[in-house]
Amino acid sequence: MTVPLPPDYRPTKKEPFMNSRQQEYFRRKLLGWRGELLKETEDTLENLADGGGLQEPDLADRASAEMERSLELRTRDRARKLISKIDSALLRLEDGTYGYCEETDEPISLKRLEARPIATLSLEAQERHERMERTHRSD
Repeated sequence: MTVPLPPDYRPTKKEPFMNSRQQEYFRRKLLGWRGELLKETEDTLENLADGGGLQEPDLADRASAEMERSLELRTRDRARKLISKIDSALLRLEDGTYGYCEETDEPISLKRLEARPIATLSLEAQERHERMERTHRSD
């Protein structure tokens, strides 16, 4: 069931957290982001299929084309990982856990979700997690 949203709708603290309008807002946001990433992936695949200058007779041109190809592959891999996180967020929307911190079960701030709709941790939990990573990192 799709919930109608005004074109200028933005979630606010004044309404109940993760009500049907907020859920629909974030669902649309996630689906839009996912669609953009898939389109970019298609464009990347087309560029890679074209050969992207790998047949250049000039060694410098060929090296440049190879660098661009490598960058496109890294970008595509990042997009693939992001799409996976978006899919997970969409599943959390379906099961009712979206917007709640995986560590504390507390609501993740709307401001954070707006900036990073795939967030699974509250800002405080994320900062704790990053501090722990820094202190336990073996350099």
